[in-house]
Amino acid sequence: MTEDSDDPSVLVVDDEPRVAEGYATWLADDYEVRVATDGDEALAEVAGAGVVVLDRRMPGRSGDEVLRALRERDADCRVAMATAVDPERGDAALPFDAYLTKPVERDELRATVERLAALSTYADRFYELTSLRVRRNVLEVETNGADEEVAELNDRIDELESRLAAIERAADIEGRPSV
Repeated sequence: MTEDSDDPSVLVVDDEPRVAEGYATWLADDYEVRVATDGDEALAEVAGAGVVVLDRRMPGRSGDEVLRALRERDADCRVAMATAVDPERGDAALPFDAYLTKPVERDELRATVERLAALSTYADRFYELTSLRVRRNVLEVETNGADEEVAELNDRIDELESRLAAIERAADIEGRPSV
């Protein structure tokens, strides 16, 4: 995701190239989309992706293994697991953010990616807001609030608060922690 963009890129991972390209086509109007057709390629391509649509059953490195590797790396992305297998007992222990059962419909995929992208953006912006508030508070103490940088930080904080409120409404996020 770029610094000024609220639209993270999407990595689509499926060992069936036609499926992966189909998903990519459905998402291409709204997102920068990259495609990987196996687990190793997915791990090599994930940098910068805010959302990953990950096939669960792939030869070689499975989607489960890729997901675990992403979490071990602390990859900054949301993951929608896509599979032809209905969820089983124990699947809830996997650290995915959404679960799609194939065949995935266009509207279902787009809605899921939109929600995960909003959550990814929300987290990024919330941490940025928190950092700016701390910086502003330190400057206010150091300068008694009489500093041009404090005013600039207040403007940026106001802007981020507005963006977060818009994301909350769009993604139906509730209970944002206060800082």
